[in-house]
This record gives sequence, structure tokens and C-alpha cells, in this order.
Amino acid sequence: MKDFDVIIIGGSSAGLSAGMALGRAMRKVLIIDSGKPCNRQTPHSHNFFTRDGQTPHEILTIAREQTLKYPTVTLLHSEATQCNPITNGFEVGTRSGETFSTKKVILAAGIKDQMPNIPGFAECWGISVIHCPYCHGYEYGHQRTGIFANGETAFEMAKLISNWTKDLTLFTNGASTLTEEQQAIIGNNNIQIVEDEIEALDQHNGQINALRLRNGSEIKLKALYARLPFTQHSDIALQLGCQLTEQGHIQVDAKQKTTIPGIYAAGDSASGIRSLANAVNSGTMAGVMANLELIDEAFLVKE
Repeated sequence: MKDFDVIIIGGSSAGLSAGMALGRAMRKVLIIDSGKPCNRQTPHSHNFFTRDGQTPHEILTIAREQTLKYPTVTLLHSEATQCNPITNGFEVGTRSGETFSTKKVILAAGIKDQMPNIPGFAECWGISVIHCPYCHGYEYGHQRTGIFANGETAFEMAKLISNWTKDLTLFTNGASTLTEEQQAIIGNNNIQIVEDEIEALDQHNGQINALRLRNGSEIKLKALYARLPFTQHSDIALQLGCQLTEQGHIQVDAKQKTTIPGIYAAGDSASGIRSLANAVNSGTMAGVMANLELIDEAFLVKE
């Protein structure tokens, strides 16, 4: 079968939830997934009812089994490499050379975090170098914690993370770009600002032991928060001409529609709220809205 109602690019939380909604609507659906979710190193997932504390792999395994029980949903382990408009829809090509046609496309491939060139950083990402206190803050509460940021982002993160621990150090990794007022407020909250550049993270199996600076000093840490730059995991949105936000997410409306008709986006690709619950919500919304559009196109067609 080469023709589908909807093709979903990305088969993690957002893509599978979209697939489930469409499967229950009895739509012919193809989910194309490369098997590289951005949270694959994360040991536990939190803030998702009935699954709090389980690994992302465990949750995805259950989600995949439940989504694929719907007979009209197919999963292809591959990577979508191109998508072109055709009459009444789109043509999607994969790295393995297969080509499929579809009426609608849902982009749910997520994002790729851009790691700084600091030894040990990538190994700790998602384990003890973390991005979200709502996802990981409880486990590192009241422990020695660092923040890897500068400027406005550093100020906002210092304010936020102070809710989970008061034992905080801000690492700007070079000259601070905080305003004098921001530095004063941070200092009033007993948060030290370190401007020396970071040499490496001393870690074992992804768990930070200490942060080493280029001046030779070493600071013991249990966790380090960071907001990293990112790119879209798939360039399909750029190929199609979908508009991106200032931050680099795919721009969508309240119905998860992109700026290109027939193309939807969900999950981390289209939102700065990086959580399992948000991915599932937006994926379900994208699936429901794509189905409603298909219904309208069939039901309201003129003779």
C-alpha cells in the first residue's frame, strides 16, 4: 500500500498519539520513524499520569503497541528525506528509496539539541545535564546545582531553578552579559556567578561529579541546567516552506496547522514546552484536526 490519508513523520510521543487518533478514525496512516527520540538518554520520565517514573523507552513501547493494534496504522522504520506537493496532497520519499502519497502530513520528528564543545557534556545530557525542572527538578531538589547560561536566559533560569534548590551556581562560560540589576538580584539570592570558561565535565555514566574550569579550579555538582540551541530533526518543514518561529519551532495555530495548507506539526518540533504530556496533547490535536479536514473535503464536495 503506497497511498495514505495521512503520513506522520516521526514516531515518538507526538507522532504515535496522532497515529492513534487517526487509527480510531479509521484512516489509512503511515508513521515514518528513524528511532532516535531526543529523550533516549533520559533515565526516567515524569509529569505524565499513570506513567510517572518510567523510562521513555518503556512508555514508547506501550504507546507503539497500542497505536499499531489499529489495522489501518502502519509503522515504517526509516527516515523521511523529502516531501513534495502533488495533486490532492503530497509525495513523501524515504532514505531507503520508497515513495508514498498522502492527502495530509503531520510533522512530529522533534528537534536536535546542539551540544557545546565541552567534554562530558553530551554524555550527561538528559541524565544530569538537564533542561527542565518540572521534568527533573524533584530528583535533584536541594542539591548542589549549576546553571549553564548567560544574559536574559541565565536570569530567568536562576529565578526558576531557585524554587527547587538554593545551592545554585551560575556559569556564564565567559564574560557575563547580565545587566547590573540582574547581577544584583542574583547576588541577593545567594547565587554565585562564575565567568571562567568551562574546560570539561567530570562524569561517570552520565552523572556529573564536578565541573572543571580552564583556570584549573573544580566545582562539585550534582546537576547542571542548560538551554541549548537546536535545529529541526527533519528538514521537511524547510523543504515545504513552513514558517518557523523566532526560536526555531515550526509555527502552528491552535489546531496544529502550519503555514502550509495540508501540513500539521506537533510535539517538540512545534513547541518550546518539552514534555511528554504536551507532545501527546499536541499529537492528538493534530490527528483530530487532520481528520476533520479530510471529513470536510469529502462531505462538502460539490458535484
